[in-house]
Amino acid sequence: KLQKPSVGDEVDRGLSILPRLREVVPQVCRAMRQALAEHYPEHSFQIPTFLSFGSWMGGDRDGNPFVTAEVTEATLCRLRNAAIDIHLDECRRLYDYLTVSLTCTPGAEALASRLETLRKTWPGLAEAIDDVPPHEAYRRWLRMIRWRLEQSRTATIDATCAAGCYASGKALEDDVLAICRCLENDHDASILDGDAGRWLDLVRTFGLRVTRLDIRQESRRYEEITADLLRAVGLCDDFAGSSEEHRRQLLLNSLGTLPELPAEQLQPLTRDTLALYQLLRRAVERFGPDCLGGSVISLTQSSVDVLTVLWLWRHACRGAASEVEAALRIVPLFEKIGDLRRSDETLSAMLTEPLYAEHLAAQNNRQMVMVGYSDSTKDGGYLSACWGLYDAQRRISAAAAAHDVHVTFFHGRGGSLGRGGGPAARGILSLPPEALDGTLRLTEQGEVLAERYDDVQIAFRHLEQVSWATLVGSTIHPAEPAEAWLELTDRLAARSYAVYRELVEQPGFITFFSQATPIDEIENLPIGSRPSRRRGERSLGDLRAIPWVFAWTQNRCLLPAWYGLGTAILEVKYDDRSAWEQLREMYRDWPFFTATIDNAAVALAKADPAIGQRYAELVDDEDVRRRLWPLLAAECDRSRQAVLDVVGSRELLDTTPWLKRSIEARNPLVDPLNLIQVEFLKRREQQGDDDAGSLREILRLSVQGIASGMRTTG
Repeated sequence: KLQKPSVGDEVDRGLSILPRLREVVPQVCRAMRQALAEHYPEHSFQIPTFLSFGSWMGGDRDGNPFVTAEVTEATLCRLRNAAIDIHLDECRRLYDYLTVSLTCTPGAEALASRLETLRKTWPGLAEAIDDVPPHEAYRRWLRMIRWRLEQSRTATIDATCAAGCYASGKALEDDVLAICRCLENDHDASILDGDAGRWLDLVRTFGLRVTRLDIRQESRRYEEITADLLRAVGLCDDFAGSSEEHRRQLLLNSLGTLPELPAEQLQPLTRDTLALYQLLRRAVERFGPDCLGGSVISLTQSSVDVLTVLWLWRHACRGAASEVEAALRIVPLFEKIGDLRRSDETLSAMLTEPLYAEHLAAQNNRQMVMVGYSDSTKDGGYLSACWGLYDAQRRISAAAAAHDVHVTFFHGRGGSLGRGGGPAARGILSLPPEALDGTLRLTEQGEVLAERYDDVQIAFRHLEQVSWATLVGSTIHPAEPAEAWLELTDRLAARSYAVYRELVEQPGFITFFSQATPIDEIENLPIGSRPSRRRGERSLGDLRAIPWVFAWTQNRCLLPAWYGLGTAILEVKYDDRSAWEQLREMYRDWPFFTATIDNAAVALAKADPAIGQRYAELVDDEDVRRRLWPLLAAECDRSRQAVLDVVGSRELLDTTPWLKRSIEARNPLVDPLNLIQVEFLKRREQQGDDDAGSLREILRLSVQGIASGMRTTG
């Protein structure tokens, strides 16, 4: 497209998969019921809602100035109305054929008698149902549901609640469940696999919000907002510069007591954030707590980051009911390597804080913790990130268990291998056993939505595999990895981290990256509403993980998915034969290490150093080029050899021949596109900025073509 999408456009893109989900969700639920009935015929299961959906499109303001309180309000209403549209369609379908009379189905008498009570409660209901003959109790009941759904539509959260509107998805579920029970009574059989049961599955899954809406903001922004508020009331002039303990005490002492402040005294971001939290309170009061997912804190570094969000929420909830206060789930997101290493200490500090422990107790002591695959890889390299995430989950689980708290891990995976991508089921089964307790949350980002949900059969297979892997991983635990394996992996990760940081901290690395990849074109692509950098700084730390991985995929290096792996493994092979035998054993018997090596093998099979060298030749600083490209090329060779030695294969992907053939078939078509892209990047630099516009469209097309051939962007 020629223009960047708005946040609203992105919300609509997310909702565009709904037609497939409407078909697939009941199929997955039915498959679960049938499998349990087949294999456990002696049991009668009450199956809970085991699939649900969330989104932060319209709520993710981390680095996106276009997500305002007004945008979030429009998104919440859009999600509600989309759910109502689904249920209205299902209601009409059921109405078309559920024409049985009370003379044939006396079980529906319960619906008829209840309808009389509802008519007296809501006078407007009579007009909606009175043209349906009284003996058609089911159809009159469906008309009642339709009327209530139509009464539930809203354009704003503050609009007056119409008479008869549904306050929550649970109320709608009760009405649909009443039909199912009457049908079961009349026919003496379960009808959960029929149309009424299908609709009940959709009601339980989507409620009145399709997806729960997450809010996300970066911890540094929350620090700025808090500092602005405390400065405005005269409590602290330098919140950011204060010690962690001083900041903690400031927040605790002023929790829920901050006065309302004139808008002109506050920064725009502070005003919008206060408006946001007031909006979230009103949304919970109007739509119920199920409309919200969690408040995700990017780059969480300490318990004060979490306490800051609780502080803002309590400020918005003054005078609110206790169930409203308890509605917001606060979700720390640990991303960078150092933050992952301290994650258990941060969680323990959170759970030790009495006010936060009280807040969590109202949520049944279940804490959601998000772990970020993208920024951890960008920060520490592939192997260091894989191990950092695995080890952090083990330690977080232990810290939570010590406080009698249950953890749901939220895995922030991208589609590409450098952002935690790969087969979903394999990824789940490679998690630490203690990190799965029957609950799991995964991100499905960007292009993955199309790959997994634009086709009904693929969507069914994916959701079935995710459900299966979560159940298996939660109940059939593999043997605990040997302590020697953990120590060896820690050693490998430390060496890999050092090799990776040596590269990215080389003088001139940012120049090399800028000129040896099409990052400038990627940052200007009109494919997302969010800027490619959090704060607009020209630094690796500020660059988003998506364009980072996207750029290395385009120049066929795929560096984020393997760099540092080769040196770490080959040093063990040549220096410590005992450890090398352990390493081979780890690959055979430890799902985590198997997945780590196999995913790197895919990335290395897609990488092409010969093409990458053509891009490196675009770097105009000869010293930078001569220092950095040999490092990349040599480490790529080492990583290929290391993976082959560990797997025991002659060629990459010998154990996955279909994928190997697919890559071999696509490469000859992608190679010319890379050479064309290199040529036009060179011409753009030669012609200068004044003439760059004439080449931009060709470069955009080359980016699109290479992404299609590589089957991934970022």
